[in-house]
Amino acid sequence: MKMDPAYQTVAPDDFPAMLENDRYFRRSSEFEEIIARTEEHFWNPEDPDYIDFSTPLDPETPILPFDFNAEAHTAIWDKLDDQQRVDFTNDAARWFVSNLLHGEQGALSLSASLCDIFLDPGAQEYAANQVREEARHVHGFTRYVESRFGSQIFPVGDTIGNLLRDIVASPVVYKKIVGMQMLVEGVAMGAFTTLHKVALDPVLRRLCQLIMTDEAFHHKFGKIWAHKTMPDLQPEEHDAVEDWAQECFNLLLFNLVNAEQKRLIYPRYGIEWEWARDAIAEAFTDDTRRDTMKESTNVFRVLTKTLDKAGIITERTRDSYSMWVDMDELQSEGDQMVGYDLAEEGIRDLTEINSTKRKIVRKLT
Repeated sequence: MKMDPAYQTVAPDDFPAMLENDRYFRRSSEFEEIIARTEEHFWNPEDPDYIDFSTPLDPETPILPFDFNAEAHTAIWDKLDDQQRVDFTNDAARWFVSNLLHGEQGALSLSASLCDIFLDPGAQEYAANQVREEARHVHGFTRYVESRFGSQIFPVGDTIGNLLRDIVASPVVYKKIVGMQMLVEGVAMGAFTTLHKVALDPVLRRLCQLIMTDEAFHHKFGKIWAHKTMPDLQPEEHDAVEDWAQECFNLLLFNLVNAEQKRLIYPRYGIEWEWARDAIAEAFTDDTRRDTMKESTNVFRVLTKTLDKAGIITERTRDSYSMWVDMDELQSEGDQMVGYDLAEEGIRDLTEINSTKRKIVRKLT
């Protein structure tokens, strides 16, 4: 597949290619703005000036609203008393946050793998910065789980776990970039924006905003790749990227959050996950799914817009997405992505905090 020079790669074990003298001077300028802004969105999960994980939460208050649970709209809810509904909601929140944590670890590992293969020094520096930022997210989510649930992390869900393993291990560069910077980051943009909007826990809302200040730049890296790569692909190459993206989209749409993925939760409440699956299927029809995807922060709407704006969706696959989203309406919304405003607001806050800390450092030195 033809690659823009900024995205040229070598095999992970071809370290001699990194030592070629001329390589150091073949640096693309495409990523300089993203790299230069790295310090603007620095934050430290250990510093309560950025986020205070010791902030208490009323044990009677669920972390997320009841309506956030698909189960709250089904016969499952009728089986739970008031306290069980709070407990179930917090267990579901723990499952959701656990998988976000696993997703951040996948992003960390994938970014590290890009450092080994990018020839362009600018792309390599960007990837190294993303490794640092993804490590910060792993740190932040770990602190959050500790503060709210002790050390009780749910294992990674089958769907996201298998997808992460595939894209981290893949030798195919477009699968790494489309898979992480567009698919996974696209889901993350919607998920974090939604959590910031609806979470009843102020610490979780703050964590999501801080992470968004980083994720918005990771998402932009994928947009740059698409702008530089997709228009010049041969038809069969474009089809390969488009078909793989569609396959992953459908995988996530139907399997990312369902009863089987959450099967470890239900036995705590005397419910079999198979029965829960049937109850949810009865309550949630395709029409219900379409209605939820009208929300601007819906993760699959955000993901569809990401792929469409990247030029990955064409007339070949447009109909499969338009089954769920009004594609004409999506295109009329412009290029601004969900979460960018939230990220910029967070960056302004971080700029103020970091300017104070730099003054303290200068006094000490």
